[in-house]
Amino acid sequence: MAEDNFFSLSDTGQGIPRVLTDGITARVFAGDQAMLSVVTLAPHAEGKIHDHPEEQWGVMLEGEGVRIQDGREVPVKKGDFWRTPGGAPHGLRAGAEGATVLDIFAPPRAEYRKAGSGFGQG
Repeated sequence: MAEDNFFSLSDTGQGIPRVLTDGITARVFAGDQAMLSVVTLAPHAEGKIHDHPEEQWGVMLEGEGVRIQDGREVPVKKGDFWRTPGGAPHGLRAGAEGATVLDIFAPPRAEYRKAGSGFGQG
């Protein structure tokens, strides 16, 4: 179905795979003007604080955790979403059940257009 620009959150074979760090993986879907990344966090997994020039929105699809942004720690749960301006230091710590987050980047992040590892800049 992906060839026709249609995708499924439940099809883990779709997307460009990335290992962001221990316990955090992503499936990336790149468009011309925006990029989606489905991020899976193991229980208590924590991404390093990093930044990048692209604007980022995040949506907590499953689970809960703590969003770390601009030195603040904000509890987030399923259904919550947030905006991260370009250049803002940020990260996420998953709760006891882990989490699934949908990240939206605009413009697309060049380093996420290919399989790989790491958060890229930061």
